Amino acid sequence: MVFIRLRQNTLWLATGMNGVANRAVAQRAPVLRSSLLRRMERRVASAQFRLIPRRLRRGASLLREDCMIMEKQPLNTATPLKTTEALGQSDIFLDFQERLARAAAIERPVLILGERGTGKELAASRLHFLSTRWQGPLVALNCAALNPSLIESELFGYEKGAFTGADQRRTGRFEAADSGTLFLDEIGNIPVEVQEKILRVVEYGTFERVGSPAGIEVDVRIIAATNADLMELTSRGRFKQDLLDRISFEVLFVPPLRERKEDIMLLADHFAARMSFELGREEIPWFTREAVEALENHTWPGNVRELKNVVERAVYRSQSARISEIVFDPFSYPFGVGKKVETEDYRPEAPSSFDDLMGKPLPEALKELKIRLMSRALKETKYNQRNAAKRLGLTYHQFRGLYRKFHKEMK
Repeated sequence: MVFIRLRQNTLWLATGMNGVANRAVAQRAPVLRSSLLRRMERRVASAQFRLIPRRLRRGASLLREDCMIMEKQPLNTATPLKTTEALGQSDIFLDFQERLARAAAIERPVLILGERGTGKELAASRLHFLSTRWQGPLVALNCAALNPSLIESELFGYEKGAFTGADQRRTGRFEAADSGTLFLDEIGNIPVEVQEKILRVVEYGTFERVGSPAGIEVDVRIIAATNADLMELTSRGRFKQDLLDRISFEVLFVPPLRERKEDIMLLADHFAARMSFELGREEIPWFTREAVEALENHTWPGNVRELKNVVERAVYRSQSARISEIVFDPFSYPFGVGKKVETEDYRPEAPSSFDDLMGKPLPEALKELKIRLMSRALKETKYNQRNAAKRLGLTYHQFRGLYRKFHKEMK
């Protein structure tokens, strides 16, 4: 059997159920994608696909979705997410893609859960382009990359003069995503007070810019993702149960790479070929048996992102198309047994910000702040309580009173 896959305007062919051998690159042509899409639509709808194995039928359905996304994507060049085709052949991967395709058609929020490096961002972009909103904008916000105090203004925008430095009105991500999709990555990092406003948008479709009482109506579908335990955050008061209920109409669990053994070499070949092309090499790289065994037996804690880095490094370091050396840890000491790096006297500076306390109730935040400051003062004074009290501007008896109160919770 022949599998057909598209990479931009390049046609890749792979024979055999493992999707690894005998790949060829067809000449680039502007009409390739549309013509292939038409052919695949006819073949998927025809009776011949009902006569072939179930996995191949599922793969053909996934390919059809890939072609649809590729047809749609150029019409919306403003999307901030890099969208590529889904790549995999394992049953668990195909199950996930089928659930994703079903969820894409429903105008409801979707929550994507998965470990780091599993492809949550790719899943979000596929949800958008397979939905009826694909002609609208796809706007993303990585909530972990922003100071918690800035997330509200990023999401909802602000009026001129709303705070120091607000020299002009600025629209937020919700307004930018009107009639489209808003992807909130690492949603567990959003402060509780901002979660209240997001809940209002989900329920009523309205919000106010920072510094303005005027309501703004938007039509936005929310897709959220995180690798945090939101149920645990909810039990600790760090995430609102009402918001969790609303954004979890459908919960999609992205399978980790260790559960997708059949996909490891398929992905490895894909990343290797791309890296070889980037390096200007003409030969398609291939892995020795030892390299294949090493890749397939690794546990991949960093999932697909780790696999991509490992494979690209191997191709880069190889002087030929033959890939035999696989380095999983680029920090491994190359000079045998010995002292690697002077670390005994190194002490990382403690963070000077307590922004993670902003999402907690005031009494809880004050209690935790006291515990942190006392713990740090004790550590810096080598646990001399009198000196720690002086460092905090307290009398010895004041420090002792606080220590007796919180010592069980201090590290």
